[in-house]
Amino acid sequence: MPKGIVLFCLILGCCLFATLAADPLQQANPAQSQEASSAAKMPTPADGYNVHVLAPHLVDGKQMGPYHHYCKVMAPDPQIVCLIYESTDPNARLAQVEWIYAKKLTRPAVSLKDWNKNWHDHAVEIAGGRVQVLDLPPDKAKEVADTVATTDGMIYHFYFDGNLPNGKTSIAQAVGHKPLSEAEYKASMAARRSRRDLSSKSDARDLH
Repeated sequence: MPKGIVLFCLILGCCLFATLAADPLQQANPAQSQEASSAAKMPTPADGYNVHVLAPHLVDGKQMGPYHHYCKVMAPDPQIVCLIYESTDPNARLAQVEWIYAKKLTRPAVSLKDWNKNWHDHAVEIAGGRVQVLDLPPDKAKEVADTVATTDGMIYHFYFDGNLPNGKTSIAQAVGHKPLSEAEYKASMAARRSRRDLSSKSDARDLH
């Protein structure tokens, strides 16, 4: 047999042996690969900020924006957090963060003085016509607006020197924010408490 053919057969045999030897490893690797893939797809706290809302804010008493809010529902009360940017550019700088909580949570826990200074009523803000729910059909956008109208919000605004954060923050406000009187605040708490009691009684009846 010619030496060239012998050499070719030897090379082919070595390649076949290497393939067969590697096959058990390849059979073992899919599980590891799936685990790695599953780990890569595990949800993170950064997921879910996909409710897109546009609204202006008062910063240091001046109307600014409108700002793009990307919001995530944290709990069904509702409790919501919004990451807020000045544009929709993928590399836009985070400008503000808004914490949104159901009025039934804020009103009994926050003093009138602190509420008037730091919080705002989303029902008032939405009624002013300045809030737009984007990227959803009209009926779904209305559902979002109706839910948010049951909440209060607090906005942290971040300050920068050029492109660098300078460590300063302030509480921004909703445009159209109306401070409440003591009587109005107490009435809102009573109304929330009454609705909560009715809901609890309804839930109890449903259990029987």
